[in-house]
Amino acid sequence: MTLNKIIMCGAFLSSILVPAQTTEKIISHVNPFIGTGAAHGSPLSGNNYPGATVPFGMVQLSPDTRNTPDWSVACGYNYNDDTIAGFSHTHLSGTGVAELFDVMLMPFSGAIVKEAEGQNVYQSKFTHDKEWAKPGYYSVELLNYQIKAELTATTHAGFHKYSFPKNKEAHIIIDLDHSMKKSDWNTRIIASQLSFPNDHTVEGYRIITGWAPMRKVYFHVEFSQPIIHNHIKDGNNAYENAKVVNGNAIRAILDFNISKQQEVLVKVGISATSIENARLNVQAEIPNWDFNGTVNAADVVWEKELGKIKIDGTNEQKQIFYTALYHTFIQPNTLSDVNGDYPSADFTVRNSSKPYYSTFSLWDTYRGAHPLYTILQPERSADFVNSMLEYYKVFGYLPIWQLWGQENYCMIGNHAIPVVVDAVLKNLSGINADLAFEAVKNSATREHPGSPFDIWEKYGYIPENLKSQSVSLTLEMAYDDWCVAELAKKLGKTDDYNHFTKRSQFYKNLYDKQIGFFRAKDDKGNWIEPFNPLKYGANGGYPFTEGNGWQYFWYVPQDVKGLINLVGGDNAFTKKLDTFFTLEDKPEEVNDNASGFIGQYAHGNEPSHHIAYLYNYAGQPWKAQQYTAEILKKMYNTTSSGYSGNDDCGELSAWYIFSAMGFYPVNPASSIYVIGSPLLKEASIQLKDGKTFKVVAKNVSDKNIYIQSAKLNGKMYTKTFIHQSDIDNGGVLEFSMGSKPNKKWGIKLEDRPVN
Repeated sequence: MTLNKIIMCGAFLSSILVPAQTTEKIISHVNPFIGTGAAHGSPLSGNNYPGATVPFGMVQLSPDTRNTPDWSVACGYNYNDDTIAGFSHTHLSGTGVAELFDVMLMPFSGAIVKEAEGQNVYQSKFTHDKEWAKPGYYSVELLNYQIKAELTATTHAGFHKYSFPKNKEAHIIIDLDHSMKKSDWNTRIIASQLSFPNDHTVEGYRIITGWAPMRKVYFHVEFSQPIIHNHIKDGNNAYENAKVVNGNAIRAILDFNISKQQEVLVKVGISATSIENARLNVQAEIPNWDFNGTVNAADVVWEKELGKIKIDGTNEQKQIFYTALYHTFIQPNTLSDVNGDYPSADFTVRNSSKPYYSTFSLWDTYRGAHPLYTILQPERSADFVNSMLEYYKVFGYLPIWQLWGQENYCMIGNHAIPVVVDAVLKNLSGINADLAFEAVKNSATREHPGSPFDIWEKYGYIPENLKSQSVSLTLEMAYDDWCVAELAKKLGKTDDYNHFTKRSQFYKNLYDKQIGFFRAKDDKGNWIEPFNPLKYGANGGYPFTEGNGWQYFWYVPQDVKGLINLVGGDNAFTKKLDTFFTLEDKPEEVNDNASGFIGQYAHGNEPSHHIAYLYNYAGQPWKAQQYTAEILKKMYNTTSSGYSGNDDCGELSAWYIFSAMGFYPVNPASSIYVIGSPLLKEASIQLKDGKTFKVVAKNVSDKNIYIQSAKLNGKMYTKTFIHQSDIDNGGVLEFSMGSKPNKKWGIKLEDRPVN
């Protein structure tokens, strides 16, 4: 049975169970299996997982289809696999590193089988015909054991329901050793413990280091039925009916008597601070054994959050759109407990009256996801920023890629800077602007890994022989500096404004006007040879990061007009854009993150995401409409391979949400959204103060992708961008669409975006 047939069957069952007059629920359009597995022959999927979670929760309770997840199944689940190793409580959505997978449970029936160290003989076959998911709920039949496993979640706890077959022994495994490959990122378990306070409870912790250093994960597990026996292994050491076991490879098998009740319910609270808080978390959020009630509560919270945008479109468009919104709202993740305790950057425990968040994939999410949060999640967006500022006060600079409260220094640039600056410039309440400026300035001046500011100041660019990824670093650092300058301007700090504005122009120092590309220099000012704009870099050892010279040429979002002037004006700029979108040549090796090609445009990775919109800056907005429409239709679908690359904590999803409504933040900290081609008939954004900003696209269709005319609040509108204030004030942006370009709309200088 295909995935779409499964969804249709679910919809049919819902239709016969729900009265006809009931309003269609938004969550019915979410398909958690989108992006969970690449099509055959494709290198990447969305790397999304289908399991149970609630918006921005600590817990992501989902199946792991590999005993040892790697980068190709970094979320733990691959739709193309046919076995399940267990259900763990923490996962990353859409990233390229297989991290987390904490506290894995796995039920099985029948006799206990002897297994060698490191083996997992209890994994089970499964089929998609007997698997189902919706926001906050996942179920699957474990075919080897005739067990139906059902999962749901709250912010800090997971809830399992295992229905065992009759007349067979029932067991549940608790695995504290499950992780990505121990040699990757020097992953190893420092210490772990499993204890049994009574016959219904298991508690413990594991301290594991890897991509995120020294993660402490505490847990409290309650069972609806008594544990009649435990069998525990820690490497080669074996224990029977132990009260407590300490080690670094702990795996326990728990026996249950199901002769009177075949269902075993399991509540699992987790915490980053203590066992006591893990216990408090589950007691506060799942006080009873009402599994269906917890599922219904997840329904309610997801319906509320996803309802912040109401759309009109085809069923396929609704499914892609609301699944994208769902994926965007999975993270950042709550790291604080229900009592406000959270792990600080210095590994101490602190307390906050507001939620403390982590999982900041900033190189990805500053582009689209965080600007989207400022519109749809303004209070949480302020909490995200305040979490970063608390981190700064302890760590000395803002996070780069922060996971479980700790820095892993993945990717380049300091892109917490645009997130913080954007929030302050949009006047989100509850943020100390002076502290924010202190944080962004110090994060742009204090040297730390990947941020060689002394070199930056000395040379006015990053020399490749002193620091690799030099061209990408130069371009991205220049953008971050523009953001610092803009906040300095707002706060009246003239000297800082002038200094960082000057630095934001350093990008020009690596432009080679002879060949028309940004390219690497050494510390003597010499161009580094040879140069091939098609050749890809990865994450070190080459001037470009996860991209090539063609893709990074366009990364000057703070000064697109300056880039146009470097090239030689509008005509030269649009001609180069035309070549970019039509040049099919590929080098022999393409970086693993490059996928979703239209010419040199690679939608599967973030450096390309703003480029189609750049036509607006040079007076050819109809081409922005052409290519954004093409990307929307080609790079997203409703299958398990529905994304053209890693979703990266919702960034590919955020691109779709913005672009389907018809606009996108080319410069994420400018409060300006550049117009493309609206895909939806209508989209209404529900704003915090009760206002609504509605986008209407009259006559839109697969062929009618070109804007013929536009109105804003009933008045003719020719600008190819809108301001944040247009959204905040509420109103209606109306497009009239047609099948042929209107080459007179939006072409005047005053109609073009500036930054």
